[in-house]
Amino acid sequence: MTPRELMARAIQLAERGLFTTMPNPRVGCVIADEQGNILGEGWHQRAGEGHAEVEALKAAGDKARGNIAYVTLEPCSHSGKTGPCTEALIAAGVAKVVYGMQDPNPQVSGNGLQKLRDAGIEVEGPLLEESCRALNPGFIKRMSLGLPLVRTKSAMSIDGRTAMASGESKWVTGPAARADVQRLRARSCAIVTGVDTVRHDNPNMNVRADEIALEMLAAEAAAEKQPLRVIVDSKLRTPAKAFILQGDAPTLVVTTSGADSERKARLQKAGAEVIELPADQNGRVHLGELLKELARRECNEVLVESGATLSGEFMYQGHVDEIIVYMAPKILGSSARPLFELPIARMGSMLPITITDMRAVGHDWRITATTDIER
Repeated sequence: MTPRELMARAIQLAERGLFTTMPNPRVGCVIADEQGNILGEGWHQRAGEGHAEVEALKAAGDKARGNIAYVTLEPCSHSGKTGPCTEALIAAGVAKVVYGMQDPNPQVSGNGLQKLRDAGIEVEGPLLEESCRALNPGFIKRMSLGLPLVRTKSAMSIDGRTAMASGESKWVTGPAARADVQRLRARSCAIVTGVDTVRHDNPNMNVRADEIALEMLAAEAAAEKQPLRVIVDSKLRTPAKAFILQGDAPTLVVTTSGADSERKARLQKAGAEVIELPADQNGRVHLGELLKELARRECNEVLVESGATLSGEFMYQGHVDEIIVYMAPKILGSSARPLFELPIARMGSMLPITITDMRAVGHDWRITATTDIER
């Protein structure tokens, strides 16, 4: 195998940790000889467990000495829950390390590569950098900007409507699209919704292994660590018996200063954590401060699953990195609710986006777009 093929294999391995490595990055590693024969491979499976390099070295054993490690992310040089991967590579006697991208973590960035060089190990890269970066968009953004990557998820009819005027919305899309949403949730560290969605739809907002459409072991692993469920609720109107407060997944209710103490106590008794954040100019929870708080809690990727008002506010304020829309072959009519509530009055005020992917999901279509809004 060529170096590019070996790095591509390391990327495939890293993808196996798509749902399980948070808050750590997804990383894959391959140990190979000069002829491109694979001697060992591994990937980071869960936070607190062995990193990709350690797992690949374990698989290669003594055969790693004098050979080459291909790793999607610069090996770490600091001690966390596990030891530095640079030390493991040096101790194993590898002759060369080919890396996919430099680690954006300030504790590592460049230091890991330098430690390898100082130990006499040849270092080469970046290789397939764009594909390696695509593994960890949220981790990269959190380490670089102190903010999580934000996705909005919406389901709409072909005429751009998400719910009837009454609020009725189950089900706009079919089972395949809903399983796809389960996978979106599973890769997210937090799911953000608004109090109106909680009151109208009473969702669970959790990951359910039996609905995720993966093989059983993979489905159980994806549902093992539930994302943090976040309710934006400036007036603390969340019902204490709401489904989103139940189950094993943690729930965070975010409100503003001076919130009603009795309502706060009632939600805490129901199992929610309640915090106060600054209000914006309209007296609502400041979304920028919310995202900073989620980054402090080591959230890499945040999924916004809410109605048109909160999704529109995230969009209007420039917090959205990626938009995912499931389009169903149905027509809901002109009185139904729109995809986003946005105060746009003129063509010159349009918000530009770039469609990056469009594919069939069962009988529906999934459209993925990135925002081009200047922040």
